[in-house]
Amino acid sequence: MTEKLSNAAREAMLGPLLENGWQLDQSRDAIAKTFKFGSFIEAFGWMTRAAIWAEKWNHHPEWRNVYNRVEVTLTTHDVDGLSSLDVKLARKMDTL
Repeated sequence: MTEKLSNAAREAMLGPLLENGWQLDQSRDAIAKTFKFGSFIEAFGWMTRAAIWAEKWNHHPEWRNVYNRVEVTLTTHDVDGLSSLDVKLARKMDTL
């Protein structure tokens, strides 16, 4: 069972993500980031690679693609906030 991040886990796990461009959305206990690419096809290719991981882990992002930008929001709806799944997917997205 997935659990909402504790305060201690938040500090340890979110710090590196925030340093890497992710932002907290306090209004809904989520993290968000905009990824920019050289073209639409690069953005869409990245989304495809991210989708494979999201499906594998059964944790799907909220995202929006406009030309060379992909706006991503991660939260775990089952726990009504951030969980380790969000951190895991954010880290993977940063490496793709």
